Amino acid sequence: MIKKIIFSIAFVCFAVGLSFGQSSAELKKQRERIDAEIATIQKGLRAKLQEKLLSQNEVTALSKQLNLREDKIGTINKELQIISNQITKNTREVAALEAELEKMRQDYKKMILFAFRNKNAYNKMMFIFASRDFNQGFKRVKYLQQFNDARKIKAAEIEGTQKQIQLKLAQLEVDKQTQAKLLAEQRAERDVISKDRANHQQELSKLVREERGFQSQLTSKQQEKKRLDAAIRNAIAREVAAAKRLEEERRRKLAEEEAKRSGTTVVEAEKKIAEKTGSNVLNSTPEATRLSADFKSNRGRLPWPVAQGNIISAFGRKTVERGVTVDDLDVGIRTGSNASVRAVFDGEVAQALPGLIVIRHGEFFTTYSNLKSHSVRRGEKISRGQTIGTVDDDPDRGFPVLNFGVYQGQNPQDPSGWLAR
Repeated sequence: MIKKIIFSIAFVCFAVGLSFGQSSAELKKQRERIDAEIATIQKGLRAKLQEKLLSQNEVTALSKQLNLREDKIGTINKELQIISNQITKNTREVAALEAELEKMRQDYKKMILFAFRNKNAYNKMMFIFASRDFNQGFKRVKYLQQFNDARKIKAAEIEGTQKQIQLKLAQLEVDKQTQAKLLAEQRAERDVISKDRANHQQELSKLVREERGFQSQLTSKQQEKKRLDAAIRNAIAREVAAAKRLEEERRRKLAEEEAKRSGTTVVEAEKKIAEKTGSNVLNSTPEATRLSADFKSNRGRLPWPVAQGNIISAFGRKTVERGVTVDDLDVGIRTGSNASVRAVFDGEVAQALPGLIVIRHGEFFTTYSNLKSHSVRRGEKISRGQTIGTVDDDPDRGFPVLNFGVYQGQNPQDPSGWLAR
């Protein structure tokens, strides 16, 4: 019976130990994975911290690192809970084994006392011969043999239980050391988190200050952009207004001629003459109509306004740094220092201001801004490929950028669809 109990206890201990080992190993792997992720983020963060400004990506990295360290502490706490449960279980098992050992020692003590009283052969013989009959005598002989065997078994059981207690105590010592190590690691992580939080808050405050400065710079830049856009719209509006006056004069002359020919009033005759609307009003002359048609037929084949360059800022609404939305009515083309700017098609200069040129091509317009200098004047006829100025550096980007736009009447177009690919 005692052997079965000991075997059962040993089996349960082995099963629990195996389960504990698997769970602990999985948690250890999880902790190592988190450590690896933290190390990767720290490596990237250290590289970024060498730059002058800390962008939102770095602040996000700090937040992620803090979250990972919190996850690691959570994993450590789970490991500590498992180890604490194992220590409690092993402590109970040691107490149970010691109680069982004490009982076996008492039983063994009784057996030794009995054996001592019957240690000589005479007493054993008297014990056998005192039997009532042969069967009882035989049983007493068997009893003495079993008693002798039981003493040996009991001694072996006591020795085995003592070894189990020693193993359990050794395991308890290992678990306690592991627990102490995890607690120390937990304290270290909490110290790092405390420092990281302070650093995180400092960087967030710094980022807020930088964002305010960026907003101020952006506001100034947007105001300059709005000034140029207003100048472009005014130039185009002036051309449209002049074209409307010519159109009205054309229709009035035609109406007067029709009234004389048909004998009707000028007002009645004017109603029969088709009126040009929208950007078509700009095609008030055969030359303008031809120029518009030629320009339109060259969609996707217009030469670039600079000899070499690439588009770095697209047309339309976009989100720039810090989540600010802007509307660009042109494209930004990066080019070389002091690069010459060329007209992309035949036309006439509708506006020539410092930093800005607008050229009319019938009902179409092309715009060229961020110029260091220009070599044309308003009203001048321009040929395709003619140099009209030089590109200036973009103060925010630190390299030359030409802003190039295309309009059909007063409606902005995406210039990238007009330029040759």
